[in-house]
Amino acid sequence: MRVEFIGRVVEWRGPSPFYFATVPEEQAADVREVAAAATYGWGVIPVEACIGDTVFKTSLFPRDGGYLLPLKNAVRKPQALSAGDDVAVKMTVLL
Repeated sequence: MRVEFIGRVVEWRGPSPFYFATVPEEQAADVREVAAAATYGWGVIPVEACIGDTVFKTSLFPRDGGYLLPLKNAVRKPQALSAGDDVAVKMTVLL
């Protein structure tokens, strides 16, 4: 399944700071429809995502009924993304 969305970049300040793009409700509902077939445990969903020219594989994290897309520095920094920015994402759920 392929989805496209604009997500807000948020920062999680844990022991090591990390950044995520929030998946909007409409697209999160689409992901939930295939979640049982895609998850490999703990509710995480494997995806391939594209932001700008950067294509990467990661897993969506479930959060408050929705999903967060992790943004490693190798993805975030070339696009100059910071907390509060909106980012265009093309994403394929890997089944």
